[in-house]
Amino acid sequence: MSENEREAGRAARPKRADARRNKEALLDAAAAVFVASGVEAPVRDIAAEAGVGTATIYRHFPTRADLIIAVYRHQIEACAAAGPDLLASGPSPHAALGRWIELFVDFLVTKHGLAAVLQSDDAGFEALHAYFLDRLVPVCAQLLDAAAAAGEIRSDLAAYELMRGVGNLCIGADSDPRYDARRLVRVLIAGLRRPE
Repeated sequence: MSENEREAGRAARPKRADARRNKEALLDAAAAVFVASGVEAPVRDIAAEAGVGTATIYRHFPTRADLIIAVYRHQIEACAAAGPDLLASGPSPHAALGRWIELFVDFLVTKHGLAAVLQSDDAGFEALHAYFLDRLVPVCAQLLDAAAAAGEIRSDLAAYELMRGVGNLCIGADSDPRYDARRLVRVLIAGLRRPE
């Protein structure tokens, strides 16, 4: 490999990292707009939040469904990555589990209109749901196992059961201001503690 080829390769790497960061910033901006205005928000609002032109968004995501799916996957990845970080830095495994479940709740209650947008593509929705389970159930299991091994919580609850229960507590949270799903989930997580 010539020196020019090596330098060209080194110069290309930062561009890829920059492109990845730019795309992540665009997805974060889209997520913020979706939370505030729902998934039907105008693309120009997302572009303004991201500080880019609408053509940039369409270049990365030709359809609204592409953008929504990308935002959803991006947030799944962020939630998945948070679990091990919280476990490593938290004061206890139970505290890490509680904080991760709070992030999971935030993820669930901010999905305004996702199901309706994807309803027309059952195969796409099923694939996204499988991705959600494949990425997040093992993270929840890791947190549950660590808290159980530390003797902080009961050990007879499966990650899928807990996530399903949390998901059920979140139903309707976006349509009834009197309903506080986060409070009920905190009660659920507190109830996992072993009696002393």
